[in-house]
Amino acid sequence: MTQTLAGRVSGPVYTPNDAGYAPEAAGFNVLVQHAPQYVVAVKSTQDVAETIRFARENHLPVSVQATGHGTYAPITSGVLISTKALNHVSIDPATRTATVGAGARWEPVIAEAARHGLAPVAGSSTNVGVVGYLLGGGLGPLVRSHGVSSDYVVGYKLVTCDGETVEASAEHHPDLFWALRGGKGGFGIVTEVKLKLVEMRSLYAGSLFFEEQHIEAVLRGWVKWTAEADARVSTSIAVMRFPPFDFIPPPLRGRTVINLRFAYPGAAEEGAKFAAPLRALAPLYLDMLGELPAAQMARIHNDPDQPSPVWTSGMMLTHVDQDFATTVLRHVGAGVQTPYFMLEIRHLGGASWKDVAGGSAVGGRTGNFIIGLVGMHPPLFETVLPGATEGLRAELKPWLSPDMTINFMGKVRDAAHFDSAWPEAIRAKLKEVRGKYDPHKLFAK
Repeated sequence: MTQTLAGRVSGPVYTPNDAGYAPEAAGFNVLVQHAPQYVVAVKSTQDVAETIRFARENHLPVSVQATGHGTYAPITSGVLISTKALNHVSIDPATRTATVGAGARWEPVIAEAARHGLAPVAGSSTNVGVVGYLLGGGLGPLVRSHGVSSDYVVGYKLVTCDGETVEASAEHHPDLFWALRGGKGGFGIVTEVKLKLVEMRSLYAGSLFFEEQHIEAVLRGWVKWTAEADARVSTSIAVMRFPPFDFIPPPLRGRTVINLRFAYPGAAEEGAKFAAPLRALAPLYLDMLGELPAAQMARIHNDPDQPSPVWTSGMMLTHVDQDFATTVLRHVGAGVQTPYFMLEIRHLGGASWKDVAGGSAVGGRTGNFIIGLVGMHPPLFETVLPGATEGLRAELKPWLSPDMTINFMGKVRDAAHFDSAWPEAIRAKLKEVRGKYDPHKLFAK
């Protein structure tokens, strides 16, 4: 069977005993070791189509991976399609459109767009795969000024369960296009995406760091500030406990800080005025906020770019207030022992509340804030972090939103947990679209 599959595709086919199997199957989370029957390193949309036909003929499930940032559980059977080689990026400055392969990360898209004075509405990490991120919606550092990242998609190319290549857009297969903008997986294998870019050469952005003893003052001050924040300003705040490792920059190594992230896509002078109350919340430890070239947007969050063990979870909020701050401080305040590497709170709203014409499958549009929790110490992943998070969730019940968004879910426990990322009306429509385009349930969601 291996030779049969290899004869149908131009990219290499790996089985567990092959030297290239583990590297091709590896993702960003180093604790997840995939073990499917086959890993196909596709080089074209046609390779994807032939692999799907082979899997269908042999009753094998199909999974897909580009960078593997959203992977928390191993794939142990069937065929894993690796899209790493589909990493082409092209920019059409006349139409302000980017065409991006399924294996591309945000970094080259941002770099190429910047050459034309343009920028994508990307995520906080430029190391994340473009397609996987967009399929889940995307709440990036420009979320209040520019909205959800998937709102900028104008078309997808994907291969369906019968091996047919389909172009999904507002004009062609609009039901599928609706689902792919925020509905995540289970519809087919996306090989390319086209998205609109925005005019942006620079912005006033970056981050402010305050030392541990100022966590309470900064958190409470930011909560108060968000009540009247300009809709063009996107911020988040994160309590971070850096391990004493050599790869951590010396100013942060072994320290606990509270990091305030800020992005204003406008003039530096006006951005500085918006940021002034935040700078004044407490004595600054590091000031890394200023005029920033659009090509350097990754400096807003400074997310890690090297594979590592990681655990994440999240919860969406209807509002925040000082009682909320008091509750959070019990878990990550100064001197508190916590299992989290980071607890981040992102301010949503503004443009993210407005859906696109024709609608989309994005979950959580009604949320005002979202909490992201990150753990990086593997012995805590199975029981300690989940237990702490359930305790935190129980205490935050007065502020929890019934909505959620899939990119912040972390490890999905089961089908019901996966479905909970969308409100009932969207969930029902997604089920209908999946049933239409993948009636045999060939694809993992």
